[in-house]
Parts: sequence; structure tokens; C-alpha cells
Amino acid sequence: MNTIVEAKRVKKVYGAKGQTYTALREFDLTVAQGEFVGIMGPSGAGKTTLLQLLATIDRPTSGHIVIDGVDVSAMKEAQLSDFRRDKLGFLFQDYHLLDMLTVKENIMLPLALARRQADELERRVDQIADTFGLRPFLNHYPAQLSGGQKQRTAAARAIVARPSLVLADEPTGALDSKSATDLLESLKELHEAERTTIVMVTHDAFAASYCERIVFIKDGEAFAELVKGRMARQPFFRKVLDMLSVLGGGAGDIV
Repeated sequence: MNTIVEAKRVKKVYGAKGQTYTALREFDLTVAQGEFVGIMGPSGAGKTTLLQLLATIDRPTSGHIVIDGVDVSAMKEAQLSDFRRDKLGFLFQDYHLLDMLTVKENIMLPLALARRQADELERRVDQIADTFGLRPFLNHYPAQLSGGQKQRTAAARAIVARPSLVLADEPTGALDSKSATDLLESLKELHEAERTTIVMVTHDAFAASYCERIVFIKDGEAFAELVKGRMARQPFFRKVLDMLSVLGGGAGDIV
């Protein structure tokens, strides 16, 4: 199985001249193609920093990050822009939909930017809309959607072009429990059908229980790891809660 993410001895230091903060300390992470990996840890543990580095939004102070065989830590900004468009999908808590575009047009946008053929655009959007239950809303605008529908649209847009890696930052954070479950079930279905590689930062043990593997970070270092294996989601959920308590707080304290 191919390796999609390989982060080696990644260190990130903010500040200068004696006033520095080390967000990540010699951090290693490997994600295989088709994995659904969760990242959890206390506030300030380094989760957001890690996601920003994987997203090529920021650069490590030292170490290397290789995504789909490319050392992104050595790329120039112009190359990174193309790399993000072609290789990465992003799913944020705040949707980031374009209000002047319909649901269909929002989902289609990555394919259009990649100049895919019209028949491929239609076929892929139809397929992804069915997976996320969005077919009845394809001609709606974001203002006409519920929060859950907006997030499912954002998820469909993130995955429609079959990126090498999807990065999700607290995707259920603004959703009610039913909308969160709908989104997670759709992500799980698509992940299983297409073996989409997903790395998701979350504070929510319920959301994390949909992952195949969870990496826990504390003080900028890998603290522990849980692997679901053949375990059902409910017992895995309880194991996640147990690990969060060991980290120093209940599920509501981990952000």
C-alpha cells in the first residue's frame, strides 16, 4: 500500500529573539493510502499546526513532509498553489462555500479549475451528490441550506476531484448531532467505496470513532495511538473517551 503522508522529525517554532514557542517537537506521522486518521489532543497540543503544515499553508522550521511522493517542505510557493489544487481537498468547520454559486456549481468548482471534460463534471457531481444526499438541493444556493446541508456540500466539493489527501479541520464542530452523524456516515461511505485518504482534526470523540486510527498529540509530541481494527464503533468510541481522560480532561475539554 502506498504512503500518502510521511512527516519526519517535523519541528515548528513560532517567534524569535528569545521569545519562542515550540508547537511541534520532532513529530513523525505516516498515513497510508486509503486510511481515515483522526488527530486529537488538548488545546495547544499542536493539532492545528500539524494540519496547517500538511495543508502547505505553513512550513516546518525543520524536518520534512512528503505528500504523495512529493517533498512539499522544499517546494516554492507557485508550485505549492498547483499542488494544493491537484492533490489536496479541504474541509473546514465554517464551510467556505461561494454564496453566488449553486450547490452543484460549488461542488463542481475543483473539477472546473482542473479543466475536466464536461461529461466528467456531470457524472462525478451526480455521483458525489447521491453519496452526500444532496441531489434535491443541487440548484439551491448556500443561503437556502441548513448547516448540515452546507457542510455536506463542502465535503462533496473537497472530495469530488479525488484528491490524494483530504484534510478536515473540526468538520462537525458547528453541526447538531443529527447533521454531524449524517456527514460522518457519508464520509465513511465514500471512504470505504473509494479509499479516500482523510486526516481529520477533531475534539469530538464521537466524530473520532469513525476513524480507523487516531493519533493523540500532547505538548507537540505524539502521545499515544489507537487503532480500530475490527472493533465496532461503539467500543472504539469508549476507548477514545478513556484516552481523552488520560490526556487530562473529558471529551468537552479536548479542543
